[in-house]
Amino acid sequence: MSKDSFRNRKNGFETMDGDQQNTAGKKKAPGRIAVLAAAATALVILLFNSAYEIKEQEQAVLITLGRPQAVTEPGLHFKLPLIQQVRKVNTTIQGLTIGYNTDSNQSNEDESLMITSDFNFIDVDFYVEYRYSDPVKAMFASKNPLEILKNISQSCIRTVIGSYPVDDVLTTGKNEIQAAIREMILARLEEHDIGIQLVNITIQDSEPPTVEVMEAFKAVETAKQGKETALNNANKYRNEQLPSAQAQADGIIKDAEAQKTERINEATAQVARFNAMYAEYIKNPAITKQRMFFETMEDVLPDLKILIESGNGNVQTFYPLESFTGETDNAGDTNNFGSPSQDSHQEP
Repeated sequence: MSKDSFRNRKNGFETMDGDQQNTAGKKKAPGRIAVLAAAATALVILLFNSAYEIKEQEQAVLITLGRPQAVTEPGLHFKLPLIQQVRKVNTTIQGLTIGYNTDSNQSNEDESLMITSDFNFIDVDFYVEYRYSDPVKAMFASKNPLEILKNISQSCIRTVIGSYPVDDVLTTGKNEIQAAIREMILARLEEHDIGIQLVNITIQDSEPPTVEVMEAFKAVETAKQGKETALNNANKYRNEQLPSAQAQADGIIKDAEAQKTERINEATAQVARFNAMYAEYIKNPAITKQRMFFETMEDVLPDLKILIESGNGNVQTFYPLESFTGETDNAGDTNNFGSPSQDSHQEP
């Protein structure tokens, strides 16, 4: 402050310079407050930007001056503001469609129309389930990992579908086709190593591309079902008839075995009887031969009598067959061999 100003103040006056200095002092105070407030605000912002939270189903990539590092532990973490950046990745199972649009529920023929091994066209829709297995590779190994996954899936799908006939794609071969596509996609993803893991791939729908072809396939499917029904009925009838037929066969076999045993025993008995008879024949050939003749005649002519005509032709003698066995005839006469009863008469 100058001497003139001090003198003027002592005499009760103020100079012009003094007024300007007081005004300048008053103007500096609000400016300092604004600067302090801005600094405090920036400090608060920096403090808030230095902390980040990772949820249970998330992983983060901490980028320090362009160098990425994976942070997988859930919870509260800290970083250096303006030096480190954080990008988060959802690690839950997610999905994408191939062949149709989930929003409009319409088919995309560019993706769904395919050709089978028997040169038939078919529309097939797929749903691909995936998850991020490595957040660093998912962000920095490729520009668009989902697009790569979709392209790989379409390539594998067309390769596998092209090796199967249309009937397998429509009906019985879906599980086998899905497994083959999944194995091929896993191998391709391992080669590219883009930080995405395939969880599953399923066939949502498969049908012929036109109405006429669809009706033809339905008719074929109906015929197949009829064939299966007929086969099931035939198998049922076979299962019902087999036990009965088996029982009959067992009965026939048992009867044959019984007849076999009976005939063997009978033949054995006849052989034994013949051997005994032959032994007797060796001892007395004439008597045994005569006895065998009588026994044979008794079996052959049981109810007849023998007529013997004499040499002169006049006398006829009847010997009943019972006389050879020593039995009595109907008339009560006893006829023994060598002393027969005779009825003689003279022919005119």
